Amino acid sequence: MLTVPEAAKRTGRNPETIRRWIRSGRLRSERVGTQHLVEERDLEHATGGWETGPLPEEWHTMSDGRPMIDVVRYVRLSREGH
Repeated sequence: MLTVPEAAKRTGRNPETIRRWIRSGRLRSERVGTQHLVEERDLEHATGGWETGPLPEEWHTMSDGRPMIDVVRYVRLSREGH
């Protein structure tokens, strides 16, 4: 179980973003006292494919036919180095 600050650090997000996900139902949590605790698998689910959902088929290529650049992947890779 992770606290909100731990979940935020693990995902590279702001703790308030994690709290918003909890309030909206996007991320399940257990309340212990005044803290929300999040299961690691639920956090992975919230930040994995569920975050953006599947892309429409026509979004996989650019207008000239080249494969679309995975910008999200490059941002995540750049954040891992910090």
